[in-house]
Amino acid sequence: MGALDGVRIVEFAGIGPGPFCSMLLADMGADVLRVDRAANVGREAEHPKFNTLLRSRKNVAIDLKHVEGRETALRLCDGADAIVEGFRPGVMERLGLAPGTLLERNPKLVIGRMTGWGQTGPIAHTAGHDINYISLSGALYSIGEEDGPPVPPLTQVGDFGGGALYMAVGMLAGIISARTTGKGQVVDCSMVEGSASLMTPMYGALASGAWIEERGKNRLDKGAHYYNVYETADGKHISVGSIEPQFYALLLKHTGLVDADLPDQLDRPRWPDTRERLRGIFKMKTREEWTAIMEQTDICFGPVLSMSEAMEHHHNVFRGSFVEVDGVRQPGPAPVFEGTPSGVSRAPAHAGEHTDEALGDWGFAADEIARLNAAGAVKQR
Repeated sequence: MGALDGVRIVEFAGIGPGPFCSMLLADMGADVLRVDRAANVGREAEHPKFNTLLRSRKNVAIDLKHVEGRETALRLCDGADAIVEGFRPGVMERLGLAPGTLLERNPKLVIGRMTGWGQTGPIAHTAGHDINYISLSGALYSIGEEDGPPVPPLTQVGDFGGGALYMAVGMLAGIISARTTGKGQVVDCSMVEGSASLMTPMYGALASGAWIEERGKNRLDKGAHYYNVYETADGKHISVGSIEPQFYALLLKHTGLVDADLPDQLDRPRWPDTRERLRGIFKMKTREEWTAIMEQTDICFGPVLSMSEAMEHHHNVFRGSFVEVDGVRQPGPAPVFEGTPSGVSRAPAHAGEHTDEALGDWGFAADEIARLNAAGAVKQR
């Protein structure tokens, strides 16, 4: 049934981190109900099965600007442990769904609010995306090649790492607190602050003088030869992360450098020289040849795989790390619970696919549902 069996969450439809947070909670067993816009019914640009973030939950379509639609949403929130919303600050208030209103009706409700800049501040009202949020946290500046520009790390640092994961942790903490104290609260999740939090050890290293504010000059940003990505003879790549001395010794052994006249591992000014020597060595064999040599050692090694290759890697296949849902292969639920296994409970849904069914599950009578459909307050696909 999942670790979160019995937890009910209302998700107001959005993009990116909100759906990802909701997917994580739903995969862990929470009953998450996605509230989509009534206007979206029948208007999806592509089949929802490819929008993998929407899996494991039902979808109802409600017109939140309709007075009865708003009341429907309020009643759903009355029966929820938590909600997820990712609108700009002030939108929920304008819709009549302000936190004060929701908490007055349901004092134990945890209200997760996902934004890039936070609910307050000089630019809180402006639009933005992951790339902008990690620009303000110091994360984007720190990622990239030596003498090159910053490189956006897809959306993993802002939207998903600093956004969805922090929201999920905050909401779970809020739910635990509400069950202990009887009082709900607002969780104000800012992707700027989340991505800055992910940089906490780097900020500590900066304060100590160990971090240089130049890309490609530090241990973890491809400055160090022993923590780097190298091209192989077939044009593919491998990664090494031999930070600890005993692992570094293995790296030297398996690359034939154990008796070479090398500088000390931590001699930062000489890192580029040793990096060049390793580049030449790794270019002498293919990725698969290096994998055969290094995979079963403690070098801290990995072949750099494409997504298609990752789904077929023997370790991932053994663990069942990827699943197929409605014909679409995708990463499975994580982390793994031994006692209360997570799982994908359903394929991503069309907007309004479960309107009548889900409203019934959440306590609406059949005649009420029929009346709401007739009034245009809700819409069944």
